[in-house]
Amino acid sequence: MVNTISHIHCQNCSMAPLCLPKNLSEGDMARLDTIIQRHKPLHKKDLLVTADAPLRYLYAVRSGSLKSYTLDDHGVEQIIDFHLPGDLVGFDALATGRHRSFTQALETTMLCEIPLNSLDDLSAEMPVLRRELMSMMSSELYTSKQLLGSLNNRAADARLAHFLLGLSQRFADRGLSGKSFRLSMTRADIGNYIGLSVETISRILSRLQHENVLLVENKLVEILAMDRLERLAG
Repeated sequence: MVNTISHIHCQNCSMAPLCLPKNLSEGDMARLDTIIQRHKPLHKKDLLVTADAPLRYLYAVRSGSLKSYTLDDHGVEQIIDFHLPGDLVGFDALATGRHRSFTQALETTMLCEIPLNSLDDLSAEMPVLRRELMSMMSSELYTSKQLLGSLNNRAADARLAHFLLGLSQRFADRGLSGKSFRLSMTRADIGNYIGLSVETISRILSRLQHENVLLVENKLVEILAMDRLERLAG
């Protein structure tokens, strides 16, 4: 496994079109690749980072998925993001130099470590790389605002529809099916993220399946009527 990981480079990574190298030239991509380290695999429930830990790396997700969450004073978890292949983890720590949340693997996950100091030096020499960083941070901020907008004054079924459509688009962006996909997160995780109970999510999924909008089997979801799901999401 170690030898396999060491031979993975930006130039032959299937996630490169979504990750930092997406608009870099071959030469610039090779320079970026020299600072990237391959992280050992994380297994389900392994922690990648903890809240208040110093920021040393950004992490690019190669495969698998993770969730980021905070804990309140009573130890209650609030999920703030799900990370899929091509995403960068660690932007929340850039302002203070310390991670503001915990990040945990939802399944076996492969990552690339990008040392922040080296990335900062390299981006100063490569304006395209700096623009990509800014673009990815902007996209993450926009997605967070979209989530807040989807929760405000929306019915429960619209929240869940919005979440499923968002996942559908993210899978499609990765060259996967946007109509049939597997949920790596639990229904409890989804409910925590969009502010619904597990019971409410199960009830909505059952109704949408009865209405032939979705086909749900355990963690497998197939969207049968995309237009109806879009109307439901508003």
